[in-house]
Amino acid sequence: MESRNPVFNRSGEFKSGGYATFNPPTPAASTIEDMYRAPSATSIDTNRMTLDDVVVRTSALFGALLLTAAPTYWLLKPEQYFFVLGAGLVGFVLAMVAQFKKVPSPPLMFAYALVEGVFVGGVSKVYVWFAGGSDIVIHAIVGTLCAFGTMLVLYKTGVVRNSPKFQKTLMIAGIGYLVFGLVHFLGVMFNAWSSIYSGGGLLPIALSLFGVVLASFFLVLDFDFVEQGIRNGIPKPYAWTAALGLVVTLVWLYLEILRLLAILRGDD
Repeated sequence: MESRNPVFNRSGEFKSGGYATFNPPTPAASTIEDMYRAPSATSIDTNRMTLDDVVVRTSALFGALLLTAAPTYWLLKPEQYFFVLGAGLVGFVLAMVAQFKKVPSPPLMFAYALVEGVFVGGVSKVYVWFAGGSDIVIHAIVGTLCAFGTMLVLYKTGVVRNSPKFQKTLMIAGIGYLVFGLVHFLGVMFNAWSSIYSGGGLLPIALSLFGVVLASFFLVLDFDFVEQGIRNGIPKPYAWTAALGLVVTLVWLYLEILRLLAILRGDD
């Protein structure tokens, strides 16, 4: 069963029955006795990834993202908007390169976080210009944290589980949403049509709400595969891969919530 988050999708370490599920040779009786008498090994002794490792590295990447997002938000001018779009494109490429590497590369992931911070800060400022009021950014941040906490609770309590049917549904919805967003963006860029999200009415609200729900459910896949990675006893460096996957999904969720709030503010 594979995660639909591209960061985890190519990482066999995060799959059920992944890294640690091989067939070791049968140990001798003396070896078993020595293992029984030895003290229990900790994650430090085994150099295996723990939840704390994932939390610390996720926080580090978010810190790097905020390091560039904050000044971009405060210093950005309207004529610099295309610079923000360029940062978004570079951030996407860096994220893809990072997830295709077989060995986790923290410098590359930090580069992604710094560049993506420019994009997030710039987009946030643009929404403030059009929606009016910087409080929309605060509300989007709070909404992202609430969605993250809610999905984590639903996952840990078993209310929402990662099953083949659940994963297949998200895959179809995610691909469809991505294709729609790309086609819509290109059409607006080349003046083929006006943006759906600027027309008012229920359609842009429904589309944005769908994006928020979709991103929230992708968190369930991320939680599941981080848990699988810890259960499989993967090496500690892969905590960086887990952290990158969570950052990518949370940034997506934040942007979807920000757009939804901007649309609702415009309808007031």
